[in-house]
Amino acid sequence: MTTTSAESSYTARHLSVLEGLEAVRKRPGMYIGSTDSRGLMHCLWEIIDNSVDEALGGFCTKIRVVLHADSSVTVEDDGRGIPVDIEPKTGLTGVEVVYTKLHAGGKFGGGSYTASGGLHGVGASVVNALSSRLDVEVDRGGKTHRMTFHRGEPGTFADPKAGPGPESPFTPFVDRSELTVVGKVARGRTGTRVRYWADRQVFPKSAVFSYDELVTRVRQTTFLVPGLAITVRDERGVPGTPGEDGPHEETFQHSGGAVDFVEFLAPDAAVTATWHLVGEGTFKETVPVLDERGHMSPQEVQRTCEVDVALRWGTAYETEVRTFVNIIATPKGGSHLAGFDQGLLKVVRKAVETNARRLKISAKDAGDRVEKDDVMEGLTAVVTVRLAEPQFEGQTKEVLGTAPVRAIVARVVEQGMQGLFSSPKRDDKTQTSLLLDKVVAAMRTRVSARKQKEISRRKNALETSSLPAKLADCRSDDVERSELFIVEGDSALGTAKLARSSDFQALLPIRGKILNVQKASVSDMLRNAECAAIIQVLGAGSGRTFDLPAARYGKVVLMTDADVDGAHIRTLLLTLFFRYMRPLLDAGRVYAAVPPLHRVELLGSGSRKGEYVYTYSEAELTATLKKLDKAGRRYKDDIQRYKGLGEMDADQLAETTMDPRHRTLRRITSAHAESAERVFELLMGSDVAPRKDFIVAGASELDRDRIDA
Repeated sequence: MTTTSAESSYTARHLSVLEGLEAVRKRPGMYIGSTDSRGLMHCLWEIIDNSVDEALGGFCTKIRVVLHADSSVTVEDDGRGIPVDIEPKTGLTGVEVVYTKLHAGGKFGGGSYTASGGLHGVGASVVNALSSRLDVEVDRGGKTHRMTFHRGEPGTFADPKAGPGPESPFTPFVDRSELTVVGKVARGRTGTRVRYWADRQVFPKSAVFSYDELVTRVRQTTFLVPGLAITVRDERGVPGTPGEDGPHEETFQHSGGAVDFVEFLAPDAAVTATWHLVGEGTFKETVPVLDERGHMSPQEVQRTCEVDVALRWGTAYETEVRTFVNIIATPKGGSHLAGFDQGLLKVVRKAVETNARRLKISAKDAGDRVEKDDVMEGLTAVVTVRLAEPQFEGQTKEVLGTAPVRAIVARVVEQGMQGLFSSPKRDDKTQTSLLLDKVVAAMRTRVSARKQKEISRRKNALETSSLPAKLADCRSDDVERSELFIVEGDSALGTAKLARSSDFQALLPIRGKILNVQKASVSDMLRNAECAAIIQVLGAGSGRTFDLPAARYGKVVLMTDADVDGAHIRTLLLTLFFRYMRPLLDAGRVYAAVPPLHRVELLGSGSRKGEYVYTYSEAELTATLKKLDKAGRRYKDDIQRYKGLGEMDADQLAETTMDPRHRTLRRITSAHAESAERVFELLMGSDVAPRKDFIVAGASELDRDRIDA
């Protein structure tokens, strides 16, 4: 009985008939994704993209965006200006049609835009619906035309002398709307100015415009539309932004297109040049079209898809691929990204198979194919497609859905890359060869990492058999507490074993100077016994597969002799960590032990037998001896100078270098990663000439007495 009653009470009168812009205000998330800062920024993109579409058509060269102190924003362009004449079907001016009618505007049919960022024709009208006030001014035909809206409804505001605002008294148009002429301009001057205030009934106060996000989007747009100048001005004075002390203005303009964009995005040294692949393809699409009688009928049209791809590989292992459709970013990819991946993987796989002998791919490697991640390692790319009326998945345009684009992009990328791999030019041959070496090295690293992960982490004493025999492991399973000392030489290992606390301190000896990984390939690094032992003992993999939570020790301490060779070994080890286990440095888990250089034995009645003072540099030794002389303390003239860790007794090594209660550790971080990488490359890299210049330039400052030989 209850169920029947509930069903009968739910009738058609409970259904709201949402018409026009009321639907947008009722369900804003359907059109802009959300009503937080992300949705607020999306509204701004809609207005800016309308101006950029004018630039894509060749009608606009300058755009100006102003963030006002009253939370409003102005977007101004020098395009053709929104049409101000009457649209015959609705009897409304072009301005009112664009800003009040969903699915209306120049993006539909008419040929005004061959390739635009907009598709649905709802962008400007959605922003209008979600604004407490929106003012449009159009310069066209020698006049400035103006229309204002309140939450999507056209009318007039009675603004005070202080200036316009959404709180001003508003009078809606009753009989018909008016597009007011408010001024005159030069006959040839055209353009559109839009200023709007986001409606705080829809957007919470916490939703604000992000200056950094705006600049990032503007910069990428100027890369993708060569020659377009976009100016951003911030008048808000928001703390933490460049404009906190006063109005801040920046102008962005680039002429190199996608190639310049890739070089701007690339974070690392280049392995290949920036390659530019362009092409186009056609496909047929069935779309509904209004016939003369106003009826929708399906019609087959032929579309052209232009493809513009710029890509390069670098020495790092991060991947940065940006995709765009008519300059609109598609952060979640879509059919164009799928086509790019498909074409790239197909060509590289074929090239690896063709060059298997040169790449030394043996029978044991035959079962491992090159995978997408191997090809993408170190890749920076910009993939842009231009086509009329692209199909997006949702108004936020984050995913391209037009299916035929995949095959077109794949074909363009495949043909372009095949041309590079078969090119007779020496530069192309060298670069494609380096690329294949990098891809195969990435494949071998991945396979090696997979095998390392199969060796389970330490759980009991029996499992240590899978670790290197020379590892003197600790008993504790507590990663936060455990420490791994990488010790220089077997001589120091014997003393360190006696000096350590075996409960939480593990020791791994290395034989002298390890491989210089800055100029060695990944495969050479993995084949090196010392490097492989360090990676295996840490148990977290290497390169892009490095998994910090899987590391078996909380601290890694490099314990080398306090001499030139010790410093060199420490540098080689740091190069290994910097290139292949960077997250350890970022997390501050790598340290250098600081062993003493000298031991001063005190004499006299005031000292206990075996009382020593340790110093860590020549300057500290001199200062310490002066202090002892001044205090009248006697000491042995035979001051011990430690040449290496092996010269210390176990108790001395424990007290000075290993015991957490007394030791000094120097934490090594990557806070200055870029400068550190430049120094590593200078001192340890393959290019000899800069290193020679560095040595020659510094030779005059060398103190020969400081050479420990």
